[in-house]
Amino acid sequence: MEFSYDYKPAVIGKQKNIALIAHDNKKEEIIEWCQENAEILKHHFLFGTGTTARMIAERTALPIRGFNSGPLGGDQQIGARIVDGKIDIVIFFSDPLTAQPHDPDVKALLRIAQVFDIPIANNKATADFIITSDFMNTTYTHRLIDFDKSVHDRAQQLAEEEKEAEKQN
Repeated sequence: MEFSYDYKPAVIGKQKNIALIAHDNKKEEIIEWCQENAEILKHHFLFGTGTTARMIAERTALPIRGFNSGPLGGDQQIGARIVDGKIDIVIFFSDPLTAQPHDPDVKALLRIAQVFDIPIANNKATADFIITSDFMNTTYTHRLIDFDKSVHDRAQQLAEEEKEAEKQN
């Protein structure tokens, strides 16, 4: 039996909660990007992982709340805030040419951003498109999977399948 999802609307507010993350070889690039976009970023709430957040704060004067370093759970802290609806956008300048010891955490973060349908940029070009979008200055309504209904429906479906299997035995 095929399973389908129901959706419900979710609103990203006018003032965005933006996570800023960069691998070591991309830290200078994200700092330069923040400097170039400081006039836009200063109107939003900024969050970052470890050294990236500290460097952005020191070099741009933008207020930013720092979490743990990525390898020490920072990516997971950002992911948890996505789940809680407290991060609206992720700007993650990742280094595709260097192996990362916390790669599973990075993949989990990318996956959770997809599941919760939030914009995520993993390079400067995508970040530029996001930051210059008309949606940066307004609310944005998107569709989220109705997880409560999906869990209820899936449990009901499994119970029905179990009953049917018992009848056949």
